[in-house]
Amino acid sequence: MSEHPISQLMETTIQKVKELANSETVIGKPIEIGENTVIIPVSKLSLGFASGGSDFPSKNPKDLFGGGGGAGITVTPKAFLVVENGNVRLLQLAKDGETVDRLVNMIPDAVNQISSLIKKDKEQE
Repeated sequence: MSEHPISQLMETTIQKVKELANSETVIGKPIEIGENTVIIPVSKLSLGFASGGSDFPSKNPKDLFGGGGGAGITVTPKAFLVVENGNVRLLQLAKDGETVDRLVNMIPDAVNQISSLIKKDKEQE
């Protein structure tokens, strides 16, 4: 039995979605600014996919197939990771009200502050 036309339709649509929704879409390519600064964009990716078709009555079913497929993708910039002189910061574009998000966003600053305190203590000894 030969492959049904809907299989090829779905396969083509999924392949195009894969091309658009790769890892570089979520974590962007690093952008170098000067000698000591790198900015990495972080985005949210949402996508939807649909495909369908119908065989119409005929003596030769291959001749009367109708179908379609499609996908929708939304890429929303959320933040930038800034690496500057060995320090990492997360710059959010929109503040989320959730406590967990706020805690995660505070981690890079807390690590930088702790590192600088340890350096100061070692220098004073």
